Amino acid sequence: MDMQSHLALLLPVIAVWWTAGYLADGLPRLNHARELRRHTGWLLALTLTGLGLTVALPVAGLATVGPTLADRAADGLALAALPALLVAACTVRRLRRLWAGAGALAAAPGTPAPHGLRAAAAHPLLGLPLQVTGLALLPAVVAASGAGQFLGPAATGPAITVAALAVAVIGVRHALRHNRLAERAMPERLSSPRPAGALHV
Repeated sequence: MDMQSHLALLLPVIAVWWTAGYLADGLPRLNHARELRRHTGWLLALTLTGLGLTVALPVAGLATVGPTLADRAADGLALAALPALLVAACTVRRLRRLWAGAGALAAAPGTPAPHGLRAAAAHPLLGLPLQVTGLALLPAVVAASGAGQFLGPAATGPAITVAALAVAVIGVRHALRHNRLAERAMPERLSSPRPAGALHV
């Protein structure tokens, strides 16, 4: 029962981070500015909720005397601390700028989302930290569920290797998609009217 309570504290945290990672992955596929703004708003709210929950568990553990379920849950969040810090430092700012940029074009329902906005939505520093934070929480959930005792110490090395490969694959995928959309946005910039005096006879 104690282990189940410990797991019950972790499940909402990982659910929020995994949902945020899923939404972030789908942002660049949205074709309309209003839709992009709406989903970015949801993602921003989820991201702030995830950060709040990630901070709340350690704070709750510090507020109590002696070892508690909150302390055990907070220990499981240690691996996710670094990517969560990157989310707070970089991803939140990018989400706010993307939400504001999409809002400037979202007056009409059918307004298409420019490739520049979609490229910003595909930037690795937007989606990758969210998804890595979700992955970093998996070992805590496995340990809290009791499944870790069946794997044994020998599984640690392969698990680290698989996790590193997964992060690399996700990062490369984000970078390739961002570059592809950024290249599509270039003709939009090149076709913009030249400023006066730009033509030389």
